Amino acid sequence: MISFSPKDKSVPELMNYLQAGVAPRPIAFASTVDKDGNPNLSPFSFFNIFGSNPPTLIFSPARRVRDNTIKHTLENVMEVPEVVINVVNYAMVQQASLSSTEYPKGVNEFEKAGFTAEPSETVRPFRVKESPMQLECVVKQIIETGNEGGAGNLIICEIKRIHVSESVLDEKGQIDQQKIDLVARLGGNWYSRASGSALFEVVKPLTTLGIGVDALPEKIRLSTVLTGNDLGRLGNVEQLPTPDEIQDFLQSGQADEICSALGFSSGEMGTRAHEIAHKLLENERTDEAWKILLAAV
Repeated sequence: MISFSPKDKSVPELMNYLQAGVAPRPIAFASTVDKDGNPNLSPFSFFNIFGSNPPTLIFSPARRVRDNTIKHTLENVMEVPEVVINVVNYAMVQQASLSSTEYPKGVNEFEKAGFTAEPSETVRPFRVKESPMQLECVVKQIIETGNEGGAGNLIICEIKRIHVSESVLDEKGQIDQQKIDLVARLGGNWYSRASGSALFEVVKPLTTLGIGVDALPEKIRLSTVLTGNDLGRLGNVEQLPTPDEIQDFLQSGQADEICSALGFSSGEMGTRAHEIAHKLLENERTDEAWKILLAAV
């Protein structure tokens, strides 16, 4: 592993490491206006949500590295402390990227990138009609992190109104992660797409008390087959299957059926239990994995 101080690298070199390693990052497609009402539209990946009461977003238009100038978005929110944060999905990513072109001040990026400017309800900047979620915000504070090229300017925003397209909602009226099809920034020219097989769920242990990896039997905890993710899933259960449950599992034939379905013979369960459990855990079948593992002990 290489190790270095940020001071050992030039700002462009350091930026490449940070943007490639701290990723993927959501995109704030920020719509602002200057004091004369001229619109500006630009994407920023130094962005996230930082609270829900009050609902707070922060994004950062960093100072340009090459000449230490600031961006029109920052100039605008200093004049008119309002912004609309539009999320970016796959259907609009190419246009959003085009809007990041450094056009001269006064050029309308809505028109250049082919987006539809939709009037907002509580703030002066326009919304991007094509965005599946638009957040009307007021700017509460701007924090400069430095005055040299590459320094950030944290624009702290409070959400005043939210618009969500019905096309990305599920039957419960919640946002469907597959339907919204968001994209995110990585390093260089790279993006990621949050849909399809790239999406997976990890159950949060907020209301449960998992036994923890340290409570796993040593033979399981020190397994050369089970991965760190496997151990995390095993340690997230609140209690282990009882001896009676394991016995019922074996006598019912479920263990034999699982082995056969995964390409193992029933006679291999004792010697290849960790391999079988690994395959089960990859498919979130934690209870069955535990029974296979404990039956083999």
